[in-house]
Amino acid sequence: MKPRNQRSDSITAALQAAQNVAEGPREPLPHTPIPEGARPFWDAIMRNKPRDRWNDVDLAHAANLARCQFDIERLQQELDAEGDLVGDLFVGKLNPKHKLLETLHKRVAYLSRLIHVHTEATVGRVQDAGNALQLERRVESAGNVHRLIARRA
Repeated sequence: MKPRNQRSDSITAALQAAQNVAEGPREPLPHTPIPEGARPFWDAIMRNKPRDRWNDVDLAHAANLARCQFDIERLQQELDAEGDLVGDLFVGKLNPKHKLLETLHKRVAYLSRLIHVHTEATVGRVQDAGNALQLERRVESAGNVHRLIARRA
């Protein structure tokens, strides 16, 4: 039987969180290296799940996810430079990189759900986010945010 997860407000959970921070973010596995350009994606993925919750299979999937996200950005830059159509101006065809981008986006969505780093797993239910957004919009429309409340640059 799988042990229960610790309550997030327990001393044990606080100690685990401190240990996770002290050990730093996880590194890619030796057999799943990622290119340097994918490193920012890897770092972002690693921050979306507690360090002690990653297992080797999840780390391998995370490496694939980081590479896919990097490839999406690279392909998008190439498409921006090449344009949507290739070939003759009047008989141009859709750039085949569009199909690659679509496939990569689907793969990113699948891998994010597989390793539980998608929005619902990290932020919460859509309904809860909607409620938070409604509250934020009410405060915004009231225009009464105190000057001492910190603002991000």
